[in-house]
Amino acid sequence: MEDRRTPGLYLEMTDDAAARYAAARVPTVLGERGVSRATWWENVRRNRDDLPRVLPEFGLLGVYEVDDGFVAPPCPGGVAGYHYRRTPRPGQGRLTGEATIGLSLVLISPQQPAQAQALRDWADFVHLRHIAEVGVPGYTMVTPYEHAEEGDPRFLHFYEMDTDDPERSFQAMTPLVRERLDDREAFRRWAGHESLRIMYVNSFRRVGERAA
Repeated sequence: MEDRRTPGLYLEMTDDAAARYAAARVPTVLGERGVSRATWWENVRRNRDDLPRVLPEFGLLGVYEVDDGFVAPPCPGGVAGYHYRRTPRPGQGRLTGEATIGLSLVLISPQQPAQAQALRDWADFVHLRHIAEVGVPGYTMVTPYEHAEEGDPRFLHFYEMDTDDPERSFQAMTPLVRERLDDREAFRRWAGHESLRIMYVNSFRRVGERAA
């Protein structure tokens, strides 16, 4: 994994072709104040039906590493943008020394705004904790972020992977956690929370990168 501490991430979701997005949109966002790096990623499990989804599906994900001074630019038609800042709690997982070439993108919100802290506590101390502990092959770090304006989706779990088959690693995760917990009630507590609203989950493979 690329060892770094990124204060924020700005995500863009689109169905534009990767080459066109890289040529037309990436230089524009990279030119904004506070942007240090761009990567763009292909959706490898489009229209998955094994998990709930609230956000519209998309084929290409742009990820921009940003500092605390970044302000999200207006999005052109066909592009949706979301700005996230690091939570005070650290990421969990391991450093492998390999580049991040796969992602699992998880976007969640509480059912009600007042439940945000309870959901964050469950995610940090139960859900992400057990995922990190089982050492899923291909997984490196998972870092929690919060919407910069406390909007939807409220929380981003950014799972970095050093494998070019991120969906295979994602599918291995739940059986490994189930085996580790070996208890139906403990697994139920890990798998969900009463305030959890899943907004989007999917796997992505890196197709390009560019520094500011």
